[in-house]
Amino acid sequence: MVGPKRPFLPLILISLTAFFCYSYYHSSLPPSTSELNPTFTLINPIHAQSHNPTFPNFTFVIKVLAFNRLDSLSRCLRSLANADYLGDRVHLHVHIDHFAHQNGSTIVDQKLNESHRILEFVDGFDWKFGEKIVHYRTTNVGLQAQWLEAWWPRSDNEFAFVVEDDLEVSSLYYEFVKSLIVNFYYNASNYSPSIYGASLQRPRFVPGKHGNKLQLDNQTRLFLYQLVGTWGQILFPKPWKEFRLWYDTNKAKDIRPFLEGMVTTGWYKKMGERIWTPWFIKFIQSRGYFNIYTNFLHERALSVSHRDAGVNYGKTAGPDSQLLDERSLDFNILEMKPLSSLKWFDFCFREVIPGRVIRNTDELGLLLHSLKKRDNVIFVNLFGVSDSVARNLLCHFEGLNIRNYILLGPESDFLFDLARRGHPVINVDQFSTSVGLHKLSSQGSSLETIKDILVHAYVIKKCMEDGYNSWVIDGNVLFLSGDLFLESRDPNHDFFLANRLELFYARSSSTAKNIWDNNFVSKILAMAETLVRKDSTSRGDISFVHVVANLLKQNGVSIGKLDEIIGMKIGSGNFNKSSLGDKKFVYWSDEMGLDSIQKWLEELNLWVIDKDSSCTAVVCHKS
Repeated sequence: MVGPKRPFLPLILISLTAFFCYSYYHSSLPPSTSELNPTFTLINPIHAQSHNPTFPNFTFVIKVLAFNRLDSLSRCLRSLANADYLGDRVHLHVHIDHFAHQNGSTIVDQKLNESHRILEFVDGFDWKFGEKIVHYRTTNVGLQAQWLEAWWPRSDNEFAFVVEDDLEVSSLYYEFVKSLIVNFYYNASNYSPSIYGASLQRPRFVPGKHGNKLQLDNQTRLFLYQLVGTWGQILFPKPWKEFRLWYDTNKAKDIRPFLEGMVTTGWYKKMGERIWTPWFIKFIQSRGYFNIYTNFLHERALSVSHRDAGVNYGKTAGPDSQLLDERSLDFNILEMKPLSSLKWFDFCFREVIPGRVIRNTDELGLLLHSLKKRDNVIFVNLFGVSDSVARNLLCHFEGLNIRNYILLGPESDFLFDLARRGHPVINVDQFSTSVGLHKLSSQGSSLETIKDILVHAYVIKKCMEDGYNSWVIDGNVLFLSGDLFLESRDPNHDFFLANRLELFYARSSSTAKNIWDNNFVSKILAMAETLVRKDSTSRGDISFVHVVANLLKQNGVSIGKLDEIIGMKIGSGNFNKSSLGDKKFVYWSDEMGLDSIQKWLEELNLWVIDKDSSCTAVVCHKS
């Protein structure tokens, strides 16, 4: 049991909360980060025993991957056996890879002797916490298959702790892991579908080329990071099953896990199928998933790799960290903060803020003030834009380091998925209701058009009030550089537009604020309703830019022109990469189908998503 000096938390779980946690987790729509219950309830794992009805059929399986290192394996198993398992039943599965075919009877006899010594040790090893299963392979399969074939979850309540044989774990590790699972997997007020597991190793590596240094403040104990940890990784069942099926599909179709801009892709090109992590990293990037990591300071961790000679190291490098144990414990290891208060980092170790779904002007104001660059905000209209085209646009934003954007679209699973991945979005349906649009009698596509126009009018008004210049662009425009958003505009004009495009710029000036008041917004709504009643079928006649341009002209406001010569329309003629010249964007007709859009952009090398609709590259920019 835990020593008397360890701080414990009181028993606060009641049966009603338990039932709600279990029921909510098994529902089909887990909460996003922004929707986490602010009344987060910490659950002490000591009271969350396996037989507790709150955690039905909770199962923890340790998967030890071994080969030919007896000393390493014995150290690893002994450290696992010294852990406190809180009276839980915990299973140990040891997977021993076979040696490769060798020429010469002397070498074969030596390898057989090594294998038999390992088998003899494992067979005699006493594991008193649950079942012990030994899987001794008949052929050499290598490290990739050892990982990928080690586990197929028997249920959504089975968790795996995958341990390579040169690892040593702290006696405190299980109580900490149980607390993580209880509070971040079963606790409905603190759950996110984006989390695939937890790593017990000390974070040391940023795989994105030219990424930020891995730096955390001393107050950060837990954080989210996309990178998988191979030195003591806890795997959650649902994401692991999803990965294995994804892997099978891609491997069967001879699709390789290439992700440009990542150091791990270079590893894969050099080592091939000897390693498995590039596959998992590519999967994580395509799904937008994250891993829980610890930051225990002083180079301490709950699992330590001794980096013994093997597949990853030509010769022994020694322990990578200091093992956190009872004697060095100077904080409450069971303290778990709400998920909404933790920081999230991508492969570049650039902070990601998931779950930003804006529903009204107050929430928009909070989002605007959180943006790092405070001059220009780009609003991207996703109405009528296919998911693939929208993701391709966002990949270009990442490559161009365009960060100050907000996506507008109707309520949908796609919109919420973008928010889950860290893209700020405006839920146009809820936003329009918050400003009173539910009182209109329009229905169907007419109402959707009016929502689109009115929400744009309100977000620009809010930007002006808070001192931000604003851009409005459509999803049928793809920018080739970010210069357009940074260039100074003619000071004689507060508004600019491109005649044939949904491309609009509004300056935050005192003159513009006086024009764009509540009365002007009401006029925008009135004109939109009038055009809809006329049953105008041309999108150009009832678009936001068309309505605003007419109203500004009626008010005698001079409008600057965004030179459309700097853009190129695709869809006809013969174009190639050299045709772009010094163009700053390409655009296409609303009527063009997805297949045609993709074809043209592929010819121009501007289609930068794969079959999973995820970016083909990770592009790191220094924060």
